[in-house]
Amino acid sequence: MTKEPVKKQRQRAPSQRSLETRKRILDAAEQVFADRGYEGASIRDIARAASQLGPPVQGALVNHHGGSKEELFVTVVSRRADELAQARFEALTHKKATAAPSLRDVLACFIQPFTDRFLQGGPEWAAYGRLIAYVSSDARWRHISETCFDPTAKIFIDEISRVLPDVCAQRISAHFVFMVSSMLSICTSRWRIDALSASENGLDLTEALLDFCEAGFKSPPAHFNISG
Repeated sequence: MTKEPVKKQRQRAPSQRSLETRKRILDAAEQVFADRGYEGASIRDIARAASQLGPPVQGALVNHHGGSKEELFVTVVSRRADELAQARFEALTHKKATAAPSLRDVLACFIQPFTDRFLQGGPEWAAYGRLIAYVSSDARWRHISETCFDPTAKIFIDEISRVLPDVCAQRISAHFVFMVSSMLSICTSRWRIDALSASENGLDLTEALLDFCEAGFKSPPAHFNISG
């Protein structure tokens, strides 16, 4: 007697309610991680924050939608990275379609999609900016940076190398990291800019950042003799 093939159960697509709950949990986790860092955040804190955005959420539900605390952290960092990478790539593609981009053009295609979102995208992007700064400052999260941000970084480093063919790759890479750190300082140290500024006139932070970074890439190489 032949056996009938076992029919695999179809996995049901998540309901709209489930998707909304997951988004609330990720939004809450993003804010809590940005405010307290990885160690300072707990699943209970995230559940409490998610409950403030809608129906009550228990810790078990956070684990159901986000996995372990580390898995949830990785998911939170990753989910906006694709949008940011796509915006940067589209900006660069559009610029290259019209003319060969200058150094400032290339830098703007990288910086402006981020600063626009951070400065105008509401509390979610403000929290995400602080979260990226936190990840970028800790080598423990190197695997997140390598997965989420390095592919885009390499595209832009190649473009900068094209514009500055006489500058060595190590120098361009170093200045690129300096640029990213400066860009992220808008998220973490904007209050310092306001506190130290003697002027009440609004400063276009994106243009000021572009001025700073462009000058850095164009500066003559410095030579150091390090001993001891």
